[in-house]
Amino acid sequence: MLDRLAALGVDVPRVLERAGILPSRFQTKPQPSGTSGRSPPRARITPEELFAFWRAIEEIAGRPDIGLRIGSEALPHQLDIVSMSALHSPNFGEALKKFARYKRLVCSERISIETAGGEAKVGFHWMHIEDALPMRLVDVTFATLIALGLRGSGAPMTPVRVELARRRADEAMLRNHFGCAIRFDAPLDALVLKEQELERPFQTYNADLLALMLPSMEAALRESPEARSLADDVRTALGRRLHGERPSVETIASDMHLSARTLQRRLEELGTTYQGLLDDVRRDTSLRLLAHTDLEPNEVAFLLGFEEVNSFARAFHTWEGTTPLRWRKSPPRSRKSER
Repeated sequence: MLDRLAALGVDVPRVLERAGILPSRFQTKPQPSGTSGRSPPRARITPEELFAFWRAIEEIAGRPDIGLRIGSEALPHQLDIVSMSALHSPNFGEALKKFARYKRLVCSERISIETAGGEAKVGFHWMHIEDALPMRLVDVTFATLIALGLRGSGAPMTPVRVELARRRADEAMLRNHFGCAIRFDAPLDALVLKEQELERPFQTYNADLLALMLPSMEAALRESPEARSLADDVRTALGRRLHGERPSVETIASDMHLSARTLQRRLEELGTTYQGLLDDVRRDTSLRLLAHTDLEPNEVAFLLGFEEVNSFARAFHTWEGTTPLRWRKSPPRSRKSER
């Protein structure tokens, strides 16, 4: 990433300084003896540092297309291990699955893939993140996936539409890059494709190389300090479903191939409950939508599955000690929380 930024003329030392990240964080140490065959250590930064990094890029690069260029113009030797594993998949659908599975090795982003009505929606979730999501971080992820489809299949890929959970900005630039409609004020950042694109074969498929790469990546997932728990999976499933309905425990349990009783019992063993997780996700989502979109409180209430606006207002007051409109109008620093 740092090499790609430098190649685009971005002052990398200034970016790191502005983000408050020491360059030494990116220096890897020699592997100790007896670790041959394992992946070399990589620099790990926290989600807060990652967001600060991308905000610094936005500010210092001074160009709104920086995320699109980083995602679409990477040379083969500049691809990270996640993109490489996806590129060597047999088709685009399998590439997306690998991208979603192994992306958590490099950041806390959660990726979901859903198909319905002839469309495949690739959604992006950041759970329990208090900072505002940098726009260019979303742009680079979307551009990377479209470039992956082109690189793997040898043919251009055009989405059906791009849905962005932010206010309208840079619409012409985004429309020209992706070649499709751009929807703003969406409940979730999502890349929407024709479902048939999932079957698009990849010319870059390499089963032998995958057989070498995947075992070490699976080992890294097991050893990751951010290994997912059942509660994480429930939060992600709830985030996908909060689009105008209140997901029942039976629905989420079915999504996870569990019975409702088993799901509730296992959550209790983790010290939490289904209702508690639903409240957490509703709260996080409401704060994000109020802070970064122009959706009205009644629209937010509908998306979160509240039957009445007053029910949402009461729940929000319990969470934040004020009304949705007053929270939105208050200075960010004075807000009780903004996840």
